Amino acid sequence: MKLKVSVIGTGYLGATHAACMSSLGFEVIGVDVDAAKIELLTAGRVPFYEPGLEDLLQKEIASGRLTFTTDLRAIADVDVHFICVGTPQQPNSLAADLTYVDAALDAVAANCKPGSLVVGKSTVPVGTAARLRERLLKINPKADLAWNPEFLREGFAVEDTLHPNRLVVGVTNDAAENKLKEIYASNLAENTPWVRADLPTSELVKVAANSFLATKISFINAMAEVCEAAGGDVTVLAKAIGYDPRIGSRFLQAGIGFGGGCLPKDIRAFMARAGELGADQALEFLREIDSINLRARQRVIELVRKDLSDNLAGKKIAVLGAAFKPDSDDVRDSPALDIAAQIAAAGAVVTIHDPKAIAPAKKRFPALGFSEDIEGALKGADLVLHLTEWKVYRELDPAKMAKLVANPIMIDGRNALDREAWIAAGWKFRALGRAN
Repeated sequence: MKLKVSVIGTGYLGATHAACMSSLGFEVIGVDVDAAKIELLTAGRVPFYEPGLEDLLQKEIASGRLTFTTDLRAIADVDVHFICVGTPQQPNSLAADLTYVDAALDAVAANCKPGSLVVGKSTVPVGTAARLRERLLKINPKADLAWNPEFLREGFAVEDTLHPNRLVVGVTNDAAENKLKEIYASNLAENTPWVRADLPTSELVKVAANSFLATKISFINAMAEVCEAAGGDVTVLAKAIGYDPRIGSRFLQAGIGFGGGCLPKDIRAFMARAGELGADQALEFLREIDSINLRARQRVIELVRKDLSDNLAGKKIAVLGAAFKPDSDDVRDSPALDIAAQIAAAGAVVTIHDPKAIAPAKKRFPALGFSEDIEGALKGADLVLHLTEWKVYRELDPAKMAKLVANPIMIDGRNALDREAWIAAGWKFRALGRAN
């Protein structure tokens, strides 16, 4: 008989994990304190955009294996409980806010049966899992806790959950590992790499991975600054060094930097925790990584002023993209939306288009202008900013777009457009890290 599973927290991570666990044949209960979110999920609707997830959710609800509730008593006979709540950055601090993780642990501990396994998936500062396990055993001595960090990419979350490139489990005994092997049997059958670790190492794996990716992105953006100063081309530089197998080409696309709900807050929380442990000097380089990332946004604004005027009052600027990355409606710490807001604050008339993120962007910056269609955003624009590399923008016809704008000036903040095609259509074309 298959194990019964609960997922505590039904945000981006939790809703995806619940639907995917159900698709593997487990009986799954998703639990959240937000009644409106539970009602939405029960109706088969996802409160955010993630390709393929809503279809999967509806299929699993129809199967009868997947249910959602606000009642913690529903988990009383569940075998494995996944904690998938958020760990946002604390106000006025770099550190992670563990309020939701602590509350979820206490709620599960008070309601789970003896012998059940609590599995943390949230990204937490190292040392949290050991503390929570001690707390769990005081409340429910016959339960146990393991840590199983998530490595989801927004836009590919379903695929990454069902077919991960590795599984990392932090455990203190064989029984916990064996139960997780039962949960992930289908992945093990596909020869997915399995890494058993202690609790602190499993926590560090996630933040170390995110820190490395952030470093790679900021490295190529730093090279873009040097290329601009020296008259070089960062796209050619990235292509050349990417052929080195020790470096690789992934995450070497210079642009306006990283954002979203993970990388920025995770590297900041990592620095804060290192400081608490007395190892702050080891991660001092992450402060510069964060600084380079934020500076990339300012460099785009400098290009806007260079092409138009130091005084942007009344200038009409079209912004293509609001989400922090394509195939997502996530605008948390979005470089695109941050740049748009700063330009608007300088007096420009900004109109934003995004295929999926207009609603959340409006919620965050209601004073900005938005257009449901690309043509409406570009009409009469003095300058166009390409800030999120959606496929629909790469497929635009530069000649047709030139007829809509007042001045055909394009700043490609993602180095993703066909530069030659836009120049051939009469556009003045700029991009970070290339001769302009």
